[in-house]
Amino acid sequence: MKLLFFTDTHIRGTNPRSRTDDYYSALKTKFNEIAELINQHQVDYVLHGGDWFDRPDISPSIVREFAIIIKKFNRPVYTVAGNHDIFGHNPDTLSRTMLGLLEGAEVISVVRSGSSVNLEKDGVKVKLYGNSYDFDIDGENFRDYYIVDKDPDVSYCINMVHGMLLPKQFIEGIKYTLIEDIVDTGADITLAGHYHTGFGIMKINEKYFINPGSTARISALKSEIARIPEVVVIELNKNIDIRMIKLQTTLPGEQVLNREHIEAEYDRTLKLNQFFRSMSSVRDYEQARIDINRIIEEIASSEGIEDRVRLETIRRLEQARQNFSEEEVNE
Repeated sequence: MKLLFFTDTHIRGTNPRSRTDDYYSALKTKFNEIAELINQHQVDYVLHGGDWFDRPDISPSIVREFAIIIKKFNRPVYTVAGNHDIFGHNPDTLSRTMLGLLEGAEVISVVRSGSSVNLEKDGVKVKLYGNSYDFDIDGENFRDYYIVDKDPDVSYCINMVHGMLLPKQFIEGIKYTLIEDIVDTGADITLAGHYHTGFGIMKINEKYFINPGSTARISALKSEIARIPEVVVIELNKNIDIRMIKLQTTLPGEQVLNREHIEAEYDRTLKLNQFFRSMSSVRDYEQARIDINRIIEEIASSEGIEDRVRLETIRRLEQARQNFSEEEVNE
């Protein structure tokens, strides 16, 4: 059995501020290359780690164009939902999203959190678990998402998760889960999305933990400029064979990413991060974030601000802190 895994495609019709080329066309080219790789490597199943889209309510015309390419895969496609695929970090909103539309049209299949599907080819049986993003995925109950049971009736177990799974400690204030804390999972392979830089392939105690990084490059972080997007081909027989394949249609980061705007944004984010840290020094960080979110909620309620504006404000605060943290790590 052969599987191809890719993640964080962030389909959108407009250019991110950091992109100097035509992002939409470049992403379609990558999808077409992935379709070719699927045929070239005789892949049986396609897996996606979430964040198909850059927002859950993207234009139907854009979804149509990519749905046509996905149909070219001509293979079953299984996925989880990323934080950008759903409203308010709530997987229960899937039916109202464009990812939900693709599922309803049977273009893809979403593996619901806490559930699994069985895959089989040439006597190899695989149980595929899925855990979509939600706000608590990297919180105190992280094991509920990252730890799955080993099924003795199948050849291999795979857990696909859209969460901040990392090989080493990250910046204070960003929720994450360490690989070393989930090595007792029953999954032979854990596939992760969400963390755009990725960490490649790690093997611990005969178990594999994989994040190839985002298929899309939407920021001009130094790590993104240096990175070439990759997909993963997994072959399962008596043994596990895993290959990382760089997308050949990807142009060098220096040609498509521009950091001119990022310095001013970095300064603003630095001040924002310092604000969070100052609050953290006074009280527990998580409580500080809850207090900030509560302030936003109260202002939105008193001013009659729409829910979508309120949610976008919270999302941008979280993204600003994460962007700064990643930039700080890569300095």
